[in-house]
Amino acid sequence: MYELDSSIADLGSDVAELEARELECFLVLSEELHFGRTAERLYLSQSRVSQLVRALELRIGARLVERTSRRVRLTPLGASLRDELRPAYTALLDVVEGARSRARGAGGVLRVGFVGSLDEDLAGLVRAFQRDHPGCEVHTVEIPLADPFGPVLGGDVDAAIVLTPVRESVLAVGPVFSEAPLSLAVPARHPLADRPSVRAEDLAGHALVRIAGPAPRYWRDAQSPRLTPGGRAIPPGPAVSTVQEGLAMVAAGRGAMPLCGPTARRHVRGDVVIVPLTGLPDSALALVWHRDRATAVVRAFAGTVAAGVRG
Repeated sequence: MYELDSSIADLGSDVAELEARELECFLVLSEELHFGRTAERLYLSQSRVSQLVRALELRIGARLVERTSRRVRLTPLGASLRDELRPAYTALLDVVEGARSRARGAGGVLRVGFVGSLDEDLAGLVRAFQRDHPGCEVHTVEIPLADPFGPVLGGDVDAAIVLTPVRESVLAVGPVFSEAPLSLAVPARHPLADRPSVRAEDLAGHALVRIAGPAPRYWRDAQSPRLTPGGRAIPPGPAVSTVQEGLAMVAAGRGAMPLCGPTARRHVRGDVVIVPLTGLPDSALALVWHRDRATAVVRAFAGTVAAGVRG
């Protein structure tokens, strides 16, 4: 590790010359605690990340990060700076984004992704946001069940309403809402169709429709488990990319399919029976967006969703 230069310029000069890139790099590193992942998020080389962090440490006059061959961690001063800097940096980005919006003469366009269909509650949130932000136009975009995070990661949408869990480090997770027990969609002549409810352990021996990639494995397993809570194997059924494809496979007798309660109610059909499913965590929706592309408009929409959840 390097030694900090004791001959630091005066504070006023340092603040005047402070680069926003140094602050951004430090904040991302404080999240990732890994120089490689930080470099990937910022599209920089690892050596450039080290240079930026070192420059900030030289300005402050003390170490902010301890780096060994095994791990990276913040010093107590680094942790304190992170906690105080983040809200100020976020506020600065909001000011800049607000100025950009005003320069465009409008709030711009907000693209919100959703899977399946936009139900009345979600449509109500969109209307509430547009009422409070008349200068912003909201475009709702259907995204595939098999790739819930891809459109956000790729920049095709600004935010998306997705099923939990969400473990992608580059995604910020906003309000979680619409928590509801799961249901099981089964063919009308399925052995489980006549039951008042189905326990998760009863799924052993009955094929479940799977969700195709590129959705992460942990997420696919959460929506269509491979094992019962007791560890018994659940046979894999066909892999599908959309809810409609899944229901078609169910109707054809190819397997059963777990669904969140609201989705099950919206897709009632004569050849498919919906049975309450117990013994698994409730389904829930969350608003997500890319950490590096958060804007004042995205944060405002997250605030509208949060207010709707509280209300």
